Amino acid sequence: MTPERFVQTFKPSALLINEIYGLPWKAIIAQAALETGWLRKPVTDLTTGRNSFNLFNIKGEGPAGSVMAYDLEYINGRAVKKLHKFRAYHNYEESFEDYARLITENKRYQAALQVAYDPELYVRQIQRSGYAEDPRYAEKLIQIMRKYMKDEDSEVLE
Repeated sequence: MTPERFVQTFKPSALLINEIYGLPWKAIIAQAALETGWLRKPVTDLTTGRNSFNLFNIKGEGPAGSVMAYDLEYINGRAVKKLHKFRAYHNYEESFEDYARLITENKRYQAALQVAYDPELYVRQIQRSGYAEDPRYAEKLIQIMRKYMKDEDSEVLE
């Protein structure tokens, strides 16, 4: 899937999450794009190949169970592949909803919610809050937003 098609496909879901939870839709799409490689490398079960529909690489048990897959962890600044259990969903909409609940209900992300009006500040705070271990996580998300959503309308649904 091309980056442009990815944005077009998932923008309605991200706008809905923006409307309901107040999370910045551009940041949500950027996270899904980065976490799945623009849907070229979604989390799938290592042994069965089952799609998890997990756009945000959230670990644990989801509404449709879980899948086992490798993920990068950063140990002493070095990326190391580790096997993890990732949440599985029945569809992508369920993944968006679960992401929104995770961010809005978990106290560790309260600082990010305080700056949700600014997608770039939001992703910097998401990184500071420990969402991802990649030391360049926010930088990569900002790059995606600037490159692929710079001309996008920033208004939320009325």
